[in-house]
Amino acid sequence: MDLVELGEMPPIGVVPKRMYAATVRRERYGEPADAIAIEVVDTPTAGRGQVLVMVMAAGINYNNIWASRGTPVDVVAMRRRRDPNATPFHIGGSEGSGIVWAVGEGVEHIKVGDNVMLSGCQWDETHPDVRFGFDPMFSETQVAWGYEANYGSFGQFALVADYQCHPMPSRLTWEEAACFLCTGATAYRQLTGWPPNTVRPGDPVLVWGGAGGLGSMASQITRALGGRPVSVVSNPDRADFCKRMGAVGVIDRTQFDHWGPVPKDSAEHKRWQAGLKAFGRAFWDALGERRAPAIVFEHPGSDTLPTSVFLCATGGMIVTCGATSGYRGEVDLRYLWMRQKRLQGSHYANLRECRAIIDLVSSGHVSPALGAVYEFRDIARIHQETADGTQPLGNNVVLVNAPARGLRPAG
Repeated sequence: MDLVELGEMPPIGVVPKRMYAATVRRERYGEPADAIAIEVVDTPTAGRGQVLVMVMAAGINYNNIWASRGTPVDVVAMRRRRDPNATPFHIGGSEGSGIVWAVGEGVEHIKVGDNVMLSGCQWDETHPDVRFGFDPMFSETQVAWGYEANYGSFGQFALVADYQCHPMPSRLTWEEAACFLCTGATAYRQLTGWPPNTVRPGDPVLVWGGAGGLGSMASQITRALGGRPVSVVSNPDRADFCKRMGAVGVIDRTQFDHWGPVPKDSAEHKRWQAGLKAFGRAFWDALGERRAPAIVFEHPGSDTLPTSVFLCATGGMIVTCGATSGYRGEVDLRYLWMRQKRLQGSHYANLRECRAIIDLVSSGHVSPALGAVYEFRDIARIHQETADGTQPLGNNVVLVNAPARGLRPAG
């Protein structure tokens, strides 16, 4: 079998030589609408410890926007520096759902025909820092699958390490299973992975981007753990969605204009401090009491980090997993050291944390927060909407081999 059409199912375990994939190539680097194109490429082969998965649906995440632009990392050039024979294209997608179609040598606990969800990190399990018992997310070999590692979920077949395959809960549709593991596991680690600064019952938590994929999962996890999330939105029309996701209150950030780096001019600095204090009062109003957030859930970066550091409670934590508004984070260090606050970086999640968020969703304690479901041909458009900040609320998905939404695995 040379090529199978999208939406068609070849005989189980029969791997076509070629497949459709949404690729990025260096000569197209730029905005996602122009950089991402659907083409036919060779289907990868599962090597030792690897699994080939027929992708049914794939989640949309910000890292494929970075891949499209070729910055901050030129992922194609990076791989070709390591291996001159590496493919000249990038297939993004760092989460998805599908059916195990082939397994490589040494794979023992996964079999052809299994329905799986795919987590988005890879590492070398033979490396000393993993074998000595460290969290593999701290391994120097750790890379983001579908970004630093190729053959992500935006192809008909994805190539993953066997440990990336998680059993798919039977109650979920293909698109539900594909939409939340990247954002949900990332949020779970941010909120529970950095003791002693973990969400405790009654804790106020400030959640930036509350209507997005990360924010919607963070609010739900916070509530499931007994905390009290306050969501920040850039459009007041998103307030009701945030409250459905568990927020006790919502702040409209468009009512403030103090964003960005700490001003050096004294008069401007005074105006900036007034903006910080006004935002703090808005947090109190949304929460319903005069308490500072024990945890600030960050990911916008340069625009919001100074406010996050100011607002965080004494002894609290600002935890960040991204920088969608820019990487240069500037803070007033006096607020950090005098109040003994913690500024913590966090990146995706280990396998235990991935399973924890899957269990929370499977048990009904957390919703997948499924947003819009797109056809595969629309993949460049939804990435462009995400880059522009006009994407639908929640965790958005493209169908790959699934012929329609609302379907569950047979049996």
